[in-house]
Amino acid sequence: MKILIACEESQAVCKEFRKLGHEAFSCDIQECSGGHPEWHIKGDVLEQLNNKWDMIVAFPPCTYLSNAGAARLYPQKGILNQERYEKGLDAKEFFLKFYNAECEKIAIENPIQTRVFNIPLYDQVIQPYEHGHPYSKKTCIWVKGLPKLKPTNIITEGIISWVSGGSKDHKGNPRKQSGMKFRDSKTKSKTFPGIAKAMAEQWSIKDESCIQKSLFEGL
Repeated sequence: MKILIACEESQAVCKEFRKLGHEAFSCDIQECSGGHPEWHIKGDVLEQLNNKWDMIVAFPPCTYLSNAGAARLYPQKGILNQERYEKGLDAKEFFLKFYNAECEKIAIENPIQTRVFNIPLYDQVIQPYEHGHPYSKKTCIWVKGLPKLKPTNIITEGIISWVSGGSKDHKGNPRKQSGMKFRDSKTKSKTFPGIAKAMAEQWSIKDESCIQKSLFEGL
């Protein structure tokens, strides 16, 4: 298949699809850090959407849509931060470009989003600890023409919060000693290898019986 991995500079997902023989290309306004510039399109990803892709897997920016930043919309009680709200509306429009793209197979990844922007409901929530990583980081997946992801390697012990850098456990309780170094937002947003592998392997299947269609139908 010819696959566009949108808004990906790490090439984590791109490389997993390549391993399976697909013609996958990452695309981002940044240079790629995955070591394969020959598989990377540097530039505006929206200019690529009209090309004929068999599948689009998108990771649109979440800074202004994420529920984690919802408090910044109302820095003072009852007063809306109009500048941040408008940036959120722009981010929503960008998100919907992928959601409504003309492609039979689409998957979009983003964290839990704040309700004020009224983003279409996600199809599932996945966790890194379901795919071999001892971290919690709720991640939403929207799919069209593709199955929901199934856990591949569930970890049940020693799970800590990825977002807090280990200062809290997966239930939000403080940890006295995390033993983990600070991670910047770019590092925190990279796709976990186990999740990238699951995406490539499970979305390469040809079994049509488990494909998710309902949330995109009629739009």
